[in-house]
Amino acid sequence: MLRKIAGPASRIVERWLPGAFVFAVALTFLVAALSLIFTDVGARDLTRAWGDGLIGLLAFMTQVALVLLLGYTLANLPPVHRLLTKVAGVPRSPRAAYAFVAVVAGLASLLSFGLGLIVGGVVAVEVARRFKERGVPLHYPLLVASAYAGFVVWHMGYSGSGPLNAATESGVYATTLEMGTIPVSETIFAWWNIAAVVVVLVLVAVIMPLMAPGPDDEVREAPDAALDGKESSESGEAVAQEAGSPADRLETSRLVTTVLGVLLGLYLVIYFMDEGFDLTLDIVNWTFLCLILLIVANARQLGTLVARGGRTVVDVLLQYPLYAGIAAMMSTGLAEKLSNWVVDAASPGTLGLFAFLSAGLLNIFVPSGGGQFALQAPIFATAAQSLDVAQPVVIMAIAYGDQWTNMIQPFWAVPLLAVAGLRVRDILGYTSIVLVFTGVVFGGTLLLVGAG
Repeated sequence: MLRKIAGPASRIVERWLPGAFVFAVALTFLVAALSLIFTDVGARDLTRAWGDGLIGLLAFMTQVALVLLLGYTLANLPPVHRLLTKVAGVPRSPRAAYAFVAVVAGLASLLSFGLGLIVGGVVAVEVARRFKERGVPLHYPLLVASAYAGFVVWHMGYSGSGPLNAATESGVYATTLEMGTIPVSETIFAWWNIAAVVVVLVLVAVIMPLMAPGPDDEVREAPDAALDGKESSESGEAVAQEAGSPADRLETSRLVTTVLGVLLGLYLVIYFMDEGFDLTLDIVNWTFLCLILLIVANARQLGTLVARGGRTVVDVLLQYPLYAGIAAMMSTGLAEKLSNWVVDAASPGTLGLFAFLSAGLLNIFVPSGGGQFALQAPIFATAAQSLDVAQPVVIMAIAYGDQWTNMIQPFWAVPLLAVAGLRVRDILGYTSIVLVFTGVVFGGTLLLVGAG
């Protein structure tokens, strides 16, 4: 049944879904129209809000760009890439390959959403290469879709921007709401969130193989262009040659990067001793940079990998200002009106579910975990306080909604697709099926916790 649904869904998406940039432009005009219809803002003020808002997420955009760039660099360091290549040899059948890539990408996403996207792409490419060498047909769009499907758990893990914001002294809860911080032990590391992660990963590993083409269906194998670049091994070994000048010796010396990595590691130890397990996106980035500096062969290799990793970031840098402008238009009253409609209809037992659904809808327009949390947290935190609902429930409800509709929002698929060499329309037909099944798990979890 899933195969029969997934095939037509994939063909519809391939025919009608535009690229990620065109999608962002279309959303801009849609939000502008909705704001003019449902709020009191005028066209002049809305245009000013949009223009001013284009720069509204520059700091966060830099953090996100670093997450993606550092994730790419770490995944393509020769020792790490060799490990991923060995890991890619684990699945022996096409069905096992789809499930395996989804789980690996999901586990990596729990560490860092940027790492999950890049590792998912790299592992998908390496698995496709292994199967092609063995002469075993493997449907490449479904394989890459499996990697993106694993991304559906990212906001439940180490780099979840909503829970991290709530746990930070400078975050929404401590500043705007003046409620104090909510520790990650009550959100990311709550037993019910961990249980939901396990259930979702198992579910995705089951449903992705069920969408595989049948015996009479076309199998689209990975194009040769997607399998050509063995970047990490070349970039690693090519810079190790002997250098003549003092400048060359410094650039090819491991000492420079190792010393900086040790210093950064020392800072992280001191930070965690002083702050406890207080994670922020910056600390996540510096953690991965520390690992990169300790593993990389030298500064020249680091520069080579970072330059190549730029392709995973450029589309994000181009599109993020558009989504910042959309967020600014939403903040003129549309986001508050949407959330208030949901709050008015909610009860103590359903507030988490309704927050999840509204966050999923808002994520289509503002695919930024941090930006979305800043818009919705004040509304739902206040509602939770008045309805006597635990704050971790609404925090994770917003996080679940944000990650959930990424399965039909093409923005975050762009870095993974840059690695895999596919288009957005090639995979979103499959991930839309993932949206349906995982929505049941997320919604059911919040209903159970809310009822408790």
